[in-house]
Amino acid sequence: MPDVFDFLEKLDITYAKYEHPAVFTVDDARTHKPDEAFWECKNLFLRNRKGDRHYLVTIEAEKQLNLKALGEELGEKVGFASPERLKQYLGIAPGSVSPFGLLNNIDHAVVFVLDKSALESELIGVHPNLNTQTLVMKTSDFVRAIETLENPFLVKQL
Repeated sequence: MPDVFDFLEKLDITYAKYEHPAVFTVDDARTHKPDEAFWECKNLFLRNRKGDRHYLVTIEAEKQLNLKALGEELGEKVGFASPERLKQYLGIAPGSVSPFGLLNNIDHAVVFVLDKSALESELIGVHPNLNTQTLVMKTSDFVRAIETLENPFLVKQL
């Protein structure tokens, strides 16, 4: 499994790393949030109805994702993928879902969907595939890193 820290180092991306107890929800994460201001997100792993296409969606922590509206935007109905699919496609466990799970998606089959509101913030905070750490980095560096992974990448108003 590729290491997130090595990946960021190769791209010369700087970040602040915060360690904390394991967090499984946005509320848990807020309890251990660093003082630094950044765009807070939550990550959802979805699949289409047939189960032959997968989506990793990163939205603002406060938002509720409208699955029906997203499905209409994508042209197919979507729902939550199983923990087994999460492990198969992103190599991570529930609670640790992160855009950096795309490092493990070597066939680039998972479509990454980023909430457009992230681009309005200078900094973003994401897990490095572990729910015991948060990395805060420039949003522009985050986008650059994700683009190098060559997965389909969509920016949507969610």
